[in-house]
Amino acid sequence: MSNIQSIIKSFHLQDELNPKVWKSEGDSYVMRPLVRARLLEIANIFIEFLDVDVIINDITMTGSLANYNWSKYSDVDLHIMADFKQFNDEELPLYKELFTLKKTIFNDKHNITIFGYDVELYMQDSNEPHISTGVYSVLNNEWVNKPKKENVEVDKTLIKNKSQQWMDIIDGVIENAEDESIDEAKSLIKKYRDKLKKYRTCGLEKGGEYSDENLVFKVLRRNGYIEKLINFTNKHIDKKLSLKEKLSNL
Repeated sequence: MSNIQSIIKSFHLQDELNPKVWKSEGDSYVMRPLVRARLLEIANIFIEFLDVDVIINDITMTGSLANYNWSKYSDVDLHIMADFKQFNDEELPLYKELFTLKKTIFNDKHNITIFGYDVELYMQDSNEPHISTGVYSVLNNEWVNKPKKENVEVDKTLIKNKSQQWMDIIDGVIENAEDESIDEAKSLIKKYRDKLKKYRTCGLEKGGEYSDENLVFKVLRRNGYIEKLINFTNKHIDKKLSLKEKLSNL
């Protein structure tokens, strides 16, 4: 598990975008052809793995590696932009859960890196607006939202304290959910996953990539707390459905 302090120390602006991923062209950057080709290949393999007839409108890369705040702790955030409007109100929650499970299984089966940076795959509704700076269309080879080199002051003590608060909350939620039924545990975990998503989204809308909320989210993700929430439900179902002792009167 990564050290919180080390991650927080890495939160600073670089002079340029990561030169392994980007090539400078005039006053902008373009993704290096080899990187783009490999990301498209990864995305296509993941889409095949989904095995769902879904409309894909774009494949984008975002996050710190598409911004000036990249570091050794960065991930390649690859988003499959799908048209969720093709699903009705009853289907949509089921498909969202399926996509999350498929993503988890895919990431567990594969350890794909780009120059040492882990590739993280996401399914995202293409009808939702892009709220991040630094969003690159890998499919169309152009910027959707160009990164901004802003002068930001990161309150590292605040980030550390808020990160620890969220870790304590997640540990407590999981501990409480252990004693609940399958349905009650799923509901509790979903509630806090939604809270965390809203927390990050509000930060991105308010302060962009360098908001306190987004930086806290990055600390939680790098320390495995996002996956911990995602994976708990399946582990809890396995535990509740398993029989561990032999019954003498079978």
